[in-house]
Amino acid sequence: MGVPQTDPLALAARGRELSGMEYIRLIFEGELPSPPIADLLGFRGVEFDRGRAVFEMTPGPQHYNPIGTVHGGIALTLLDSAMGCAVHTLLEAGVGYTTLEVKTNFVRPITAETGPIRCEGTVIHGGSRVATAEGRLVDAGGRLLAHGTTTCLIMRPE
Repeated sequence: MGVPQTDPLALAARGRELSGMEYIRLIFEGELPSPPIADLLGFRGVEFDRGRAVFEMTPGPQHYNPIGTVHGGIALTLLDSAMGCAVHTLLEAGVGYTTLEVKTNFVRPITAETGPIRCEGTVIHGGSRVATAEGRLVDAGGRLLAHGTTTCLIMRPE
């Protein structure tokens, strides 16, 4: 999963020195370490472009909730990550963002038998103070598992 893990705060500080596109590129290509959440849950960035980011993972029993399916938080985390990184690709160096709101609809249950899943986030609106994005989580056959939207606050230095 990329370069061996380092201090996540140092990684974030490095990110503020780079444009969003450059930062995402360095992480997705393994030149910078993956974020701890990606290592913990076992997902990775596989594609990006301006206003777009894609993550993949294969869920397993370690992701299950007590009712016998992959916890909905896994789908939500993938959606939040893909949509947020899509927004991040639009930002200049020194500009940050944070999620203000996220909405997710769970369409089908996810289990270890689902196999590899793919989540794509796409920017809908990239404003100077607020950005919105949408995301789709699908299985290897393209069947929709979950979808969502987000609103992100763009934070510019004063």
